[in-house]
Amino acid sequence: MKSINQEKLLTFTKDILSIPSPSGYTKAAVEFLKKEAKKRNLVHEVLKNGNLVITITGKSKKTTGLVAHVDTLGAMVRSITSKGELKFSVLGGPILPTYDGEYCYIITRDGKKFTGTFLSAAPSSHVHKDSRTLPRDDANMFVRLDEKVKSKQDVLDLGIGNGDFIVLDPKTVITPSGFIKSRFLDDKISVAILFGFIDYLLENNIEPKNTLKFIFSTNEEVGFGASYIPEVDELIAVDMGCIGEDLSCTEYDVSICAKDASGPYNLDLTNDLISCAKKAKLSYVVDIYPFYSSDVSAALKAGNNIRGALIGPGVHASHGMERTHIDGVVNTLKLLIAYNEKN
Repeated sequence: MKSINQEKLLTFTKDILSIPSPSGYTKAAVEFLKKEAKKRNLVHEVLKNGNLVITITGKSKKTTGLVAHVDTLGAMVRSITSKGELKFSVLGGPILPTYDGEYCYIITRDGKKFTGTFLSAAPSSHVHKDSRTLPRDDANMFVRLDEKVKSKQDVLDLGIGNGDFIVLDPKTVITPSGFIKSRFLDDKISVAILFGFIDYLLENNIEPKNTLKFIFSTNEEVGFGASYIPEVDELIAVDMGCIGEDLSCTEYDVSICAKDASGPYNLDLTNDLISCAKKAKLSYVVDIYPFYSSDVSAALKAGNNIRGALIGPGVHASHGMERTHIDGVVNTLKLLIAYNEKN
């Protein structure tokens, strides 16, 4: 296995994390990926559902799909209160207490942007007796606009309305010790890993054994990202690995998921990935994710005739203030390389 350009991989990671792409508002991120595909002279297309597909032709007739999702968690304006506060509806399943105090901005339908902050309805300990105990949920939280608004009409006059998107600051930091801290590593870190795999093939002039379809889905967080896919024989989702209670995974590992809430993944394909990880002497684990589904889950539920598997770097505090490590990222990339060399 040849060397991996970690600096290029981390630069790509920072770039994609900086582009807002909550489910339903992914065009800018897809446009960025299209430009990256053009730079590399890759065959690519954007499907009607917004997903981007990059194709690299291989030696055999077999086609392997590799999917990561570029959409993230976020929110939309649900209503505007008489005081000019924004009530919101979440996109995906965030841990809402982690939104409390977070900076954000609102993107209107005509492209205007306004900054704001997610807050509890009891935001001051000097004023509210329940400031520490009030549940942090969408019934008891709002977005405070950084504009001189005192009424619903003041907000409407700015051009903000129901259905506008609310984007959170990802707060990306890469530490000298190799930790990658950011919101939305689920699943933009895997988007970077797939482009890292593409660059590995191109820079080392490697023709893949199978034809590879790199699929970047745009609605995974809301359940139907890869429900439609181009024709492939198998589909491997590259998504975050879970860390926590009775799970083996750490931020330094590639996690191979045997089963999630949608059911078990394909036995033979999962065994092949485990075998490749062993042979390549990677730091890997096999785990079951109790509250999870993937793009492969969506593809199978939609009736696609494929075998599917799920791998990814260990990500701590998923759907909150997430963190992984370059070791887990590289182990995941190396597993993709090893699987390509085997097949």
